[in-house]
Amino acid sequence: MKMTQKAPNVSIDQLKRTKIIATVGPSSNSYKTILELIKAGANGLRLNFSHGTEEEREQQIKWIRKASNEYSKPVAIIQDLQGPKIRLGDFEGVFTVQAGQSISFAYQADFERSGHLPLQYDLSKKVKRGERLYLYDGKVQTKITSVRDGIVHVRAENDGILIKRKGINLPDTDFGGDIITKKDKKDITFGSTLDIDYVALSFVQSADDINQLRKMLKNLGSTAKIIAKIETGAAVEKLEEIVKASDAVMVARGDLAIETSPESVPIVQRQIIGLGLRYSKATIVATQMLATMTETPDPTRAEVSDVATAVIVGADCVMLSDETASGQYPVESVEVMKRIILYTQANSPVKPQFEIHEDHRRQNAICDAVIHLADQVEARAIVAETKSGATALQIASRRPSQAVLAVTSSTRVAQQLAIIYGAKTYIRPDDKHAAKKLTDWLQHKRALKKGDIIVTASGQHPGVVGTTDTIKVRVL
Repeated sequence: MKMTQKAPNVSIDQLKRTKIIATVGPSSNSYKTILELIKAGANGLRLNFSHGTEEEREQQIKWIRKASNEYSKPVAIIQDLQGPKIRLGDFEGVFTVQAGQSISFAYQADFERSGHLPLQYDLSKKVKRGERLYLYDGKVQTKITSVRDGIVHVRAENDGILIKRKGINLPDTDFGGDIITKKDKKDITFGSTLDIDYVALSFVQSADDINQLRKMLKNLGSTAKIIAKIETGAAVEKLEEIVKASDAVMVARGDLAIETSPESVPIVQRQIIGLGLRYSKATIVATQMLATMTETPDPTRAEVSDVATAVIVGADCVMLSDETASGQYPVESVEVMKRIILYTQANSPVKPQFEIHEDHRRQNAICDAVIHLADQVEARAIVAETKSGATALQIASRRPSQAVLAVTSSTRVAQQLAIIYGAKTYIRPDDKHAAKKLTDWLQHKRALKKGDIIVTASGQHPGVVGTTDTIKVRVL
């Protein structure tokens, strides 16, 4: 992306703080729609690697970068890996289930000949007797009675139906660090050749999974950051270590509700956001945020409340899945989400509570001082000159009441900061006067005005990572 040429058409303090991620799919698979999503308020675009071809992905990335340049707005591209998404295989018709019934499953079985329902993944090597096995989004619940000769036997606990290719959830099963599948490895290698900002790892169970992916990305020369998707019971038990190992965390509420329990999801969501604030990691709330808008032009009141709650408790991002991927109102969904965010941040009497960092590194002390000073002098904005994005991320994680204007010479960093709470990023050459030049330009463009007070964090050596050491107060 070239140097940012476009200033906000509203004053700096009217920019939305919580960011929006939209998913690209059949409903948004065109340059025109992708540009409209970005204009409507999307800050990140998610590519779901469970579907689609490599050719489609290459085309979509080209469209996103072209639209980002045209609108002069850094946008994050997220590669969402499929992970060990375990599904039934192909069989004809509908399989009726009755409570108490014994059912058997086998990898790539021929149902007509063997009587075993086919699986797309060999579960017999992972599951144990007594573990729960849920099918069709939890509609059919079973318990494993035995595993022998590659066949998994279960007993149904309720009536229901099964049809081909429906998903399977295993709340009690430990995949033993084997969550990056052959398909994922192929997709990771492919993604490393493209302009990807984040890789989202599905069905994370421990920090080891994150470390394994990080090693793979490093070996491939990728600078993409890692999003841990929290959607298993094992991940909930190891939340803190996973958050610390990741760059960002997604509350993947669909599978999480099946793997744990629906009533636990709001509490886990708040725990994850709290840990994100504590360790300066971005947090993303996903799944069914405006699900009704897949088919209707208006959300339910409960959905509006859900988005507003995520904003109030301090999530960095709220995400749209089917709404923009396959829904009838993709652009309208982003517009509605942006309206909810702006109204909530302007009118909420509650502010996210930042837990003070326990470490005493220089950067943390500087960030604390910047925010304290900005509050004391009633600053309109905080400007962070940053090479790696760390200074802007640390300041944003404290959820200041001022807008955070990040200035960087790195296009990658600008795109990665696009989904960070409150950060508005500008691409500028490394310069000792980068913050002054940016605020002068924003004043000229009327996003800032004469008399505004600005607090800046910068370093004596522009372009060098980890050298932020100077705080200034400026009156325009």
